[in-house]
Amino acid sequence: MMAQAITKKWNKDKVRKFLMGSKDKEGFLKVFCIYALLICIGFIYLYPIIYMISSSFMTLDDLLDSSINWIPSTLNLDNYIQAAKSMDFWKSLLQSIIIAGVPTLCNVASCALVGYGLARFEFPGKKIVLGIIIFSFVLPSQITMIPTYVLYSDMGILGTLWAFILPSILAVGINGPIYILIFYQFFRQVPKVLIEAAQIDGAGYLKSFLKISLPSAAPALITVSLFSFVWYWNESYLTEMYVHGVMKESGWTTLVIQLDKFAANYSEYAQTSGSMATNLNESISMAGTMLSILPLLLMYFILQRYFVESIDRTGITGE
Repeated sequence: MMAQAITKKWNKDKVRKFLMGSKDKEGFLKVFCIYALLICIGFIYLYPIIYMISSSFMTLDDLLDSSINWIPSTLNLDNYIQAAKSMDFWKSLLQSIIIAGVPTLCNVASCALVGYGLARFEFPGKKIVLGIIIFSFVLPSQITMIPTYVLYSDMGILGTLWAFILPSILAVGINGPIYILIFYQFFRQVPKVLIEAAQIDGAGYLKSFLKISLPSAAPALITVSLFSFVWYWNESYLTEMYVHGVMKESGWTTLVIQLDKFAANYSEYAQTSGSMATNLNESISMAGTMLSILPLLLMYFILQRYFVESIDRTGITGE
C-alpha cells in the first residue's frame, strides 16, 4: 500500500512538473500558451501578405473560379508586367530611394549630434528642451501641416526635394524627435571615462564624438536609419503635398504615390498600349501593391538580424 501511494504521488508530481514546469524547465501549459499566442499574432500579420501574393499571380479565370482560393492554376507574371509598366516602376523606384534615402542620411547625422549634445552636456533649460522635443513628437503632424505648407511656399521649396532635406538637416524631419530620443538614450550608456580619457589625450568635443561615441552607436544608427527610411518610404500624403506637388506636379514621385493613383495610371496605360493590356482586376491591383512593398521586404530580410540586435541594445536603460 505504501509503495502504491509513493508511486501515485510520484506520478502526480511528474504530471504537475510537466504541465506547470519547474525552476529548470518551462511547463507545457506556459509554452503552449506562448506559441499559440505567437501563431495567432503571426497569422493576423501574415494572412494579408499571403493573400496578396497568391492573388497577384491569379488570372481572371482563377478569380472567377470559386474552387480556387489560395493556389493559382498558373503563375501569371503578366499581372506584374502590366502593373510595373502602369506605375513606371523603375523610375518610381529610383525616385523613392532618393526621396527616402537622402533625408534619412540627414536625419541620422543631425539627430545624432543633437542626441549627443543632450546626453553629454549640462546647460540651463535642458529639461525644457527635452520637454519640447517630446511634445513635438506627441503633437499630430496634421496640426502643423498648413503652416508648414505656407512656410515652404514662402521659401520657394515646394515641389522640390529640399522640402524634406532642409527639415532633416535641422533634425526636425518626419519623426525626428523620436530619433533624437533614441540617440540621447544610447549616448547616455557610453562610459564617461572614455570621453574623459580622449579629452586628456587632446581630443576635442567633435573628435570625441566622431572617434569614441559614434562608432559605439552602431545599433542606434541602424535603428534610426531603418525607421527613417521606412517612414519616408511609406509617407504618401506629405510627399504628395510638399515634394510631388499639389497644385503643379514637380516630376518627383514614389511607388506609394503611384499606388494611390494606380487605377488612373493603369487606365491611361491601357489606352496607350491598346489590346496588350487587360481590364483592371484584383490580381493586377495586388501585383501593384506587392511591387510597392517588395523593396522594403527585401531590405528587412537582408538586415533582419542587425535590426533585431539594434532594437535590443537601444532598449537598455542608461547608467
